[in-house]
Amino acid sequence: MRNTMYWVEIPATKFERAKKFYETIFNIEMIPVSIPRGKYAIFPVDPNALGAGGAIVEGEGYEPSEKGRVVYMDRNEDLDIPLSRIEAAGGKIIHSKIKNGANGEFGFIAQFIDSEGNRMGLHSNI
Repeated sequence: MRNTMYWVEIPATKFERAKKFYETIFNIEMIPVSIPRGKYAIFPVDPNALGAGGAIVEGEGYEPSEKGRVVYMDRNEDLDIPLSRIEAAGGKIIHSKIKNGANGEFGFIAQFIDSEGNRMGLHSNI
């Protein structure tokens, strides 16, 4: 059975800035995809994994916000690594790595504002 979440689209007002932001903080290469409704780039994805995939998108109806939903991006690394790159890449850390659960039984989380103004989360078991 797959997890409930399937795909997440992160709104961007300046596509190239957003793409560079996520490539920088995660040390990845995003994959541009041609779509009729705007600019689109997907995060590297494992089609056999049970979690959700996602993309950044710039287009009509996509508005960044630091209010409302918070998407947690799972990382298989110490969160201090991507957190150390956020401010230099144009983002802002809301809170640094903290234990998730009373004793960290659910790993660690952190939150940040991305280059577009979206409130985002990080999660890792490390």
